[in-house]
Order: sequence, then C-alpha cells, then structure tokens
Amino acid sequence: MGLELVGEYRLGDMRARYIKDERGIVSLQLLPGNKTVSAEDSLGTGSIKKNIQNENLVQLHISGDTYNEAYAGGISMRNGESVRRMLFEKQEKEEKDGSICIHTFLRDERGYRTEHILTHVKDAPYVVIRCVFCNESHEKVSLEMFESFSLGGLTPYEDNDSPEALELIRIRSVWSSEGKVDRRSAEDLLLETAWSPHAVRCERYGQAGSLPVNHWFPFGAVYDKKNKVWWGAEIAHNASWQMEFYRKDDGLGFSGGLADRELGHWMKIIAPGEKFETPEAVVSTACTDSLDDFTARLTRYGLDRWTEGLIENPQENELPLIFNEYCTTWGNPSHENINEILKALKGRGFSYFVIDCGWYKQEGIPWDRGMGDYEVSPILFPDGLQKTVDMIREEGYVPGIWFEIENVAEKAKAYQQTEHLLKKDGNVLTTYFRRFWDMRDSWVQDYLREKVIGTLKKYGFGYMKMDCNETIGIGCDGAESLGEGLRSDIEAATDFIREIKHEVPGIILENCASGGHRLEPLMMSLCSMASFSDAHECPEIPLIAAGLHRVIHPVQSQIWAVIRKTDSVQRIAYSLSAAMLGRLCLSGDVTDLEKEQWDILQEGLDFYKKAVPAIRDGRSHIYGSETGSIRHPKGWQAVVREAENCMLAVIHTFDGELPDKIQIPISKRSYKKVKIEIYQSAEHDIRFEDESLTIESIGKNWEGMAILVHLEERK
Repeated sequence: MGLELVGEYRLGDMRARYIKDERGIVSLQLLPGNKTVSAEDSLGTGSIKKNIQNENLVQLHISGDTYNEAYAGGISMRNGESVRRMLFEKQEKEEKDGSICIHTFLRDERGYRTEHILTHVKDAPYVVIRCVFCNESHEKVSLEMFESFSLGGLTPYEDNDSPEALELIRIRSVWSSEGKVDRRSAEDLLLETAWSPHAVRCERYGQAGSLPVNHWFPFGAVYDKKNKVWWGAEIAHNASWQMEFYRKDDGLGFSGGLADRELGHWMKIIAPGEKFETPEAVVSTACTDSLDDFTARLTRYGLDRWTEGLIENPQENELPLIFNEYCTTWGNPSHENINEILKALKGRGFSYFVIDCGWYKQEGIPWDRGMGDYEVSPILFPDGLQKTVDMIREEGYVPGIWFEIENVAEKAKAYQQTEHLLKKDGNVLTTYFRRFWDMRDSWVQDYLREKVIGTLKKYGFGYMKMDCNETIGIGCDGAESLGEGLRSDIEAATDFIREIKHEVPGIILENCASGGHRLEPLMMSLCSMASFSDAHECPEIPLIAAGLHRVIHPVQSQIWAVIRKTDSVQRIAYSLSAAMLGRLCLSGDVTDLEKEQWDILQEGLDFYKKAVPAIRDGRSHIYGSETGSIRHPKGWQAVVREAENCMLAVIHTFDGELPDKIQIPISKRSYKKVKIEIYQSAEHDIRFEDESLTIESIGKNWEGMAILVHLEERK
C-alpha cells in the first residue's frame, strides 16, 4: 500500500498524524508524544506486521449509496460507499498563541465536501474534533450517518490483530446509579479478526432520547494494556449519540457522534448550498497504566470551560456551600418553612439557597403533576414570592429557584396546549404524566421567556436549577426523521439556555435531569455545576460520587448531604465525607438537629472549605474493595485527590468484613507534610509512610472520614 504523510503535528504531549493511501483515503492517528511509531509500522507495512486498510477520518453515509458489506447492516453504517468516495483534497492549519486548528478537506466528485476540524488549545491534554458536510451539488442529499470523530488502526504498537492486548472501556449509567465502569477485553466482545478478513464486527452503543446519560455515558476508551497506551473520547451532545468499536481487519476502529439512522432514527436532508455540522468530540491519548489518570485528561475539558466561567462568577472558585430545601420539604417549600430553615442555617457559611420544585403547587396537586404553568402558589407564599426571596438575600445568600423548562405535567394548563407540544406520528407525545414543549415553536419560546427569564429577572434570582425528569425517546415530528426532530428540538432548548445566560448575566446554572441524566460535555460547558445523582441519602453515594470523577470534574459535581434528625454522629460524618468528593449541597432536617449533630456537621462544613484547593486543583485515584452491588456495597473505598500543595483522602467503609488496616498508595513527591487535618467521628491511628497512607483499626462498618494533608516543597 503506497502511503503519503499529509501532515504531522505536535499537540502538547500528543501527536496527530494524517496519512493518505493511493486511493486518496486519509486517516487520523492520535498518538502519545512519548510513544512514537512510524507511519509504516502503524499501518502494518514496516517492522510491525498487520493486515490493515487505511481508514477514513470522516465516517458518514448518504442515503442511496451502497452500504458496507459482510453483515454490517443493522450493526454499523461505517465504511460504506460514501466513505470510500470521500477523498483527500487539501489540508490547512491555523496557529495562534500556541493553539492550532487543523482543517482537512475531503471531496466526493458528486459535489459533496466534508471538512474535518481538529482543534488543540495550548497545554490542553485533549483535542476537540468536529466535522462539517457541505452539499455543493445541485440536488438535495440525505445523510443517514455522520459521526464527529474516527480513529483507525488501533493498536499501532502490536503485530497482527493484537491478541489479548486491547481492553474496551465504557461507563454505564441508570437512575441513581450513575458512573459504573464496564471494562472488557476485545475478545470478550467478539472483536477479534475472523479467520478471513471478511466479516464486520462492531460493538455500537449509545442511547436514543433527550437524556443522553440514560444507560451509557457518551464515553468510550480503548486501552492497549501491553504498551500502556489509551485512546478515549466523549461526545458533547445532549440528545441521541453513539460510539462504535469496529473491526474488519487487524486494526480496531473507534468512532462516535450523532446516533445514526439505525440506532437513533436519524436522517437529515441537506439542500444544495447548505451545510451541517456534527457535535464536538473531546478526544485524547496517553501512555499510562491508570484509568483515573487518563479520564482526568478528558474531564479537563469541563474544568477549562468552568474556569472560563469564573470571569462572570469569581466566587465559584471557592466552591461555595449550597443549601437546597428539597429533602427538607419534599416539594412543599413555603415562606414559613424557609424562614425556619434560614434561622437554623444562620452563620453556618452557606452562599447559595435554592428553592426547589413545588413553589407553584396548586391545592391538592403534587409538585410533579402540576409543573408547567409556573404561577407562584398563594397558599405557600401568601405575601408573594418576593418577600421570601428578599428574606433569603438579607441573610446573605444568592437566592435560587427550580424550573423544569422542557416538560409539562398532566394537571397544568400548559398540558392542554397541544398545538405547541411535541408530537410523534401526529399524536401528542405523552409519557406517564408528562408532555413536552416543542422548543422550536416561537410561541413556546415567548412563553418560556415570560415564565422562566421573566421570573428570574423579576425576583432577582442568581441561581437556577434546571431539571428534566423524562425523556422524549427516539424522536418527534417536525423534521425529515424522528431523530432529526429530536436533535433540532434539543438544539432549540440548548439555545434557550444560552439566551438565559445572556439575559441574566452571571447566573449560576445547575444541570439536573432526574439527577445525572445529562452529565455530558455540552451541558456541563453551559452550567456551573450539575446534580450528580438522585441518590439523595443512600449509602452508595460515595461510590457514585467517586465514579463520576471519571466523566465530570468534581468542581461541577454537586453531591447531596442529606442529614436526618435520627442520624448518628457517625452517619453525619459519613454523609459529609461523601460530599467532599465534589460540591457540597446540604439538605434534610436542619431545623430539628441537636447540638451534638450540629457540632459534627459544622466541623465537616469548615473542613470542606479547607479542602477546596484539593477538590478544585487535584487529580483523583480511586482504591478499594471490589464490590458487585452498588445498592448493598461491601468493603471499603478511598479516593485520594492530590494537588500541588495539598492532598485530600476521602475514605468510606461499607458492609461486610473489613481489613484490620487500609493502606492507600500516594505519589512519591519531593514535598514534606507540614500539617494534617482529619474529619472523623471516631479516633483512628493514621500514619504516612514513604508512598502510602495507612489507617489502622478499621473495624466499624459505615464510617466516613476525610484527611487533608498540607504540603510544602522540600528545600
């Protein structure tokens, strides 16, 4: 196979290489900068031997073109005629302030052009990739698949089909159990090459609907365990998406983007002269043996967007404490109970006070059956909402409020506005007791401007919790396919969020979707933080909160610390310690706590503020027992978060037999420990040795503790 190097670029500690074959197909290789391999070796024509085809860096399919052969139908739409016709035209690069943007143009002689855009910002441990399709022909064309990124030929470091070298990592998610790692060998997923390089093997996964983290996170990674090299990506999209691990020859393909026609019922017509752009993919590679170290490279994208937001909200840098009354009033906030809560919280150090759902409740109707009209309840707030908001502000808080923008419930008048609600096959799209606004409808936009933006401005709210408690499913009417209907509706909803940010400068936005159903890069980039889960007061909170470090940065992960009047001191320390794995949000029976309970709680709140630099600036490593059940965990867990001048260790014990001592690895560093602070409900023998933290006499189940070590560089 005749190969030509189109371009090679150093991107921080990574390297991007573009290779063209004699057909004109261009592939993208993303490699760690410290793990080089020649172009010939990477395509099996050098010292490393592989039977491999150069794979196009753009994956799309045009309706009417020939599909890929060898049992691909219904499994994958990659590498069909549309891809084989899309040949290299030119490559351009832009450089500014150390950042680089590489534009690779491909052209189909029928008049179709694609532009593959790879952007690397100086010092970032990731690249951002997106693709643009332009119809320069005289006829409309229908796309059935158009992905954001594609890497081929994995792994370039091993001969043949890399037997027993590749692991494929995904992250599962369901309601109140977000973030469970699914790690399998390529062989386990039957992604070995066949005896003849003929049959397509593909593990395509994703989700169809408006809750993108409903079953899987839009994340995938490939790990070459023999060479300790990772490739991974996240899709920045808040509707239907897909990832694919694909194999037909000795090289594994890895791609992802919008869910295609087969998985997401998506098809898009592009008229002559029109363009269509994919969502962004955040992509990285590294040489490391640690999943935690690698995923930190991808979550850095969210941290970078959050850091940009500090220009408008500098107070966020200190991770202010949040109080949300939901688990106190359970959807029944009122002026009276908020007044009592404020008395209990006085002087406790909180910055945000959030009025959650139910402030609009009608008499006798639960909060989740009446949302959509958003008229302040005269029963709950007899003197009007302004009096309550003023009271919150006078106590020194930024007042916050809850909205479920996109959905309406069965007892609301809005539920009957059927001409403005989404439809599917001509029928109003209805789930158990919810319907959905058509966010593309100008009437709906005006309605929400009045109800949402108008309310925020009228009362001076500085914080909004945006919830979404149901999924649209595969799609809706109003476009050329159900999937495109969904995509365009969610695009309009996203634009409305941007309008909120424009109309209410500096507003703090919390991304909530029945907890963690929208923890993906696009929504996280628009919001200050997200509700990590609806696991409000469950014993599995430490496991969920720790697992989420691999998909969102902890400065954006708001964790419930719900305290009950029946809680022991040990249980309160367990809950507060778990909240130190992200943004601490208190709720519960704060008006009924005894002094002993408040003492351990306040100690935890004060400790949290000291731990902020480690939470914000550190990097996590997760240790502990293998536990099969999230709901009924056994053993222990430790999360060590190491920053430049401090280290935070958060330890929890669960049910079952425990070891006599826990020994946790820590980095060997040229620093000395100058101060150690411990948050715990009972005394433990804690020792630091050369490269470990040891906790003796761990014998009690359901304990939580946090250890903060202040470091100073050795002279």
